[in-house]
Amino acid sequence: PYFMPYLGYFQIIAAVDKYILYDQVAYIVKGYVNRNRIRPRNCSPLNIVVPITNKSSFELIADTQIDYSQPWNTKLLKTIRNAYSRAPYFIDVMPILEDILSPCYESISALNIASIRSLCQYMGITTEVEESPTYSCEMEVSLTRVPKGDYSFYPELAKTQPERKVARVLEMCKREGADTYINPIGGMELYKKEEFEQYGINLEFHKMNTILYNQDSKDGSFEPYMSIIDVLMYNGADGTKKLLNEYTLI
Repeated sequence: PYFMPYLGYFQIIAAVDKYILYDQVAYIVKGYVNRNRIRPRNCSPLNIVVPITNKSSFELIADTQIDYSQPWNTKLLKTIRNAYSRAPYFIDVMPILEDILSPCYESISALNIASIRSLCQYMGITTEVEESPTYSCEMEVSLTRVPKGDYSFYPELAKTQPERKVARVLEMCKREGADTYINPIGGMELYKKEEFEQYGINLEFHKMNTILYNQDSKDGSFEPYMSIIDVLMYNGADGTKKLLNEYTLI
């Protein structure tokens, strides 16, 4: 579960029957779990960050707590207002962001899950979005044996002996009864179609098409891969919904 992720993240959600927001893995330091980028009018991209108290790659995302010793959400909402007050869909989108960011959440995962679900609803995405399933803790314990070459918990995986990250996905596909798994294109080196085929899984990679829209920049330049906040502010719910189909499966 990432914080206010980019358009491609929501394209994948819209493309599948079920999307699992899996938080039983390590927090990614300087990743997109608690940060993203927006582009204020006539400015360079700006990082927006949710402060956390226990920043560690040894901590699960599920256990990573938000730091409420500082009024980060009030400041963040002010930053977003200043950045997009002249955007064409500011009046429509800002109340949605206020509803998402105003409550207190137990963890960064809880915030991200709530925000992703809320934004999916706003964009008309009807995919089933599920939190980490009940079997995830048991599965993660079993997966600790995989780096040692021990597949006794998952003997069916012994034929290809996948590394832990791959074994996790294959086991989840099996438990969910999936026949297709879609991954961002950045995973092409890790996940192999031929390997997934041996387990009856069709592996496809998502590649977002080149997308341009008016970011109201003085020089007419465009910054891609901004947070979904930027996309919604300049395209609205209906315009963004059309952009959800602008991708290719490889």
